[in-house]
Order: sequence, then structure tokens, then C-alpha cells
Amino acid sequence: MARSWAELLGDAEGAEETDADQAGFFSRLRDSLGKSRRALTEQIAAATFDPADEAAWERLEEVLIAADVGVPSTAELVRRLEARGELGDLSEALVEEAAALLGEPGRLGLDGPPSVILVVGVNGTGKTTTIGKLAHRLREHGRSVVLGAADTFRAAAEEQLEIWAERAGADFVGGERGGDPAAVAYDAIETASERGRDVVVVDTAGRLHTQANLMEELAKVRRVIAQKLEGAPHETLLVVDATTGQNGVQQARLFGEAVGVTGVTLTKLDGSAKGGVAIAIAHELGLPVKLVGVGEALDDTVSPQTNTPVWPAPSSISATATA
Repeated sequence: MARSWAELLGDAEGAEETDADQAGFFSRLRDSLGKSRRALTEQIAAATFDPADEAAWERLEEVLIAADVGVPSTAELVRRLEARGELGDLSEALVEEAAALLGEPGRLGLDGPPSVILVVGVNGTGKTTTIGKLAHRLREHGRSVVLGAADTFRAAAEEQLEIWAERAGADFVGGERGGDPAAVAYDAIETASERGRDVVVVDTAGRLHTQANLMEELAKVRRVIAQKLEGAPHETLLVVDATTGQNGVQQARLFGEAVGVTGVTLTKLDGSAKGGVAIAIAHELGLPVKLVGVGEALDDTVSPQTNTPVWPAPSSISATATA
């Protein structure tokens, strides 16, 4: 289980986070929880649960579905809880079983240099912001980084990523507006190879997972990356807006079919999102939620996700939080 950035990146002797660093992210996440998630946690914590009461199980199912866990994962959680027999503390039992469904997130696949991370997702999920914060974290842990602006469609996308690159201390490779995004990805890898950089992070234009022609364009970007560098991309991260709920599962399924997603970044957990979609994605699709994020600023952490679920968030989670 990746409990720190050093562990997530596979550093044998990486920079160690302090206790304050390790507590910091989940502290910020906990502080930013929306009213809906706080109310949900209170429902679970305050519930008088009788395992022999069928209505109590139905109420629990309703709470889980309202938390964006989804019907299949809710059914599995309830099955696991029923199999326990003696539940004890419901909140603790639920956290343990939800953690089991989340599974082990593993490490970012940084097998280079250069290692290539392809970042994909629909419009408005926070891909570019996530890339900037990821680059910042990689730089903090001694990785040299190239950001490739393969979103050649959205107005000001290149300028936005270039600003993030400057703030994070990363190299930047752009292209022409309306140009071939695959060519930008190619050039970014070429630049990283020439300069001896460790990691290439490639931004892509947002697209609906239902747009077949745009998904094929994305698949082309991936093919060009693979042709340019054997074994690349080493990670294909899908950025999912946690407020979209169960739609995030369908996004993960279709992007996975198109480009072979290796992990998910769950963003906007500081809004109205409940976070249960992380459990649904991990359980239904077998995709680890490798990163979670809140906030827009460079110092608003993108953190390695542990197998402690970001939802629900009773007090027992805070003792095992990481940064």
C-alpha cells in the first residue's frame, strides 16, 4: 500500500514526508468535505443497526447508493457485512470492507527514463490542474519533468499548461493550435530523451467518452507514444470528477477500452462529491484510484490514494491518513 510519495514512486531512499506532511492531505480533505458527505457519515455513525432487521439493511443500501458507491458495489459490501455475522461497530466494519474493495493502489509506473504518463478524461475534470500539481510533486521528489501540451483543441490550453510547467519547474513542449496532438506527444518524448529528463506527462483534450471519432484520436496518440518509446505510455491516468458520481464508472470503462487506462485520479473531492465512485471503479473495473486531489493551488496536494477509502470518513480514518 502506497502510504507516501516516496513509496508511490518506488523510491528506495526517497525524500521522507514528515508526520505533519502525512497528516496534511487528509486533514485538508476532511476539512473540505461537503455537507452531503458529513451528513452521510453522521447517518452511518449514528445508526442503531440490527443485523436481524431487514429494513436496517435496506436503509444501509440506500445510504451507500446515495454515496455514489453504485448498485453492484453496494450489493458486494452488504454481502461482505452479512457474512461477518457479528458486526460490532458498523462504521469500522464498513470502512474495512470498503478498503478491501478499493484494494492495493500500487505505484505509478515510472520505468524510464523517460517514463511517460498519458493523462485523459472528459472536459472539465481538472486534467491540466492535476498535471501541474503532479509535476510539482514529481519535482519535489527529485524527478525532472517534461509537460507535453497535446490538447491542441481547447483555447488557451497550451498557455495554461505552460504556466503550470513554469510554476512546477518543469520543461514544456507545445504545438500549434488545431495541430496534431500525437505530434506534440512525440516531440515531448523526443525532448525528454535529448535532455535526459525522467518523466513526460502528456495532457490531452477533454472529450466525451461517447464520441467515437475523438476517442480514436486519443487512441492514435497512445499508438504514437508506443511507437516512439518501447513500453510507453507507462501510465495512462483517467481524471474523474468525483461530483459526476456513477457516470465516472462508465467513463472509466470506455476510456479503458479505448486507451488501456492503468489508474484513476479522482478530483474535486472538496465539493459536493461523496467519493463512493472510487469504490465502484476499483471494484467493478479493477482500476486502482492512484491519486486523489482537492483544490486549485499548487500546494493543494495531489496525493497517493491509500486503501483507506476517502468515503466514509469517520474518525477512524484520520489515524491512518497519508499525504
